[in-house]
Amino acid sequence: MRKNTDINITKEKRADMVTAIKNYFSKERDEEMGDLGASLTLDFIIEELAPEFYNQGVYDSIQYMKSSVEDLWSIQK
Repeated sequence: MRKNTDINITKEKRADMVTAIKNYFSKERDEEMGDLGASLTLDFIIEELAPEFYNQGVYDSIQYMKSSVEDLWSIQK
């Protein structure tokens, strides 16, 4: 069952991602994966893993902004 996530991708991008997963399994694992298997794998990545990558991006952005604000203080007269 699919969880409710805030991650939305277009049908075209989803199809590209499914193809990428199928290609990965074919090249790296010498396994053939169908559309359903690749789609379920993508759903797992979106639901379980993507939020961690997103959160890391938010954290990195906050650190960058903190650094930038500190640089602004250095130009104060």
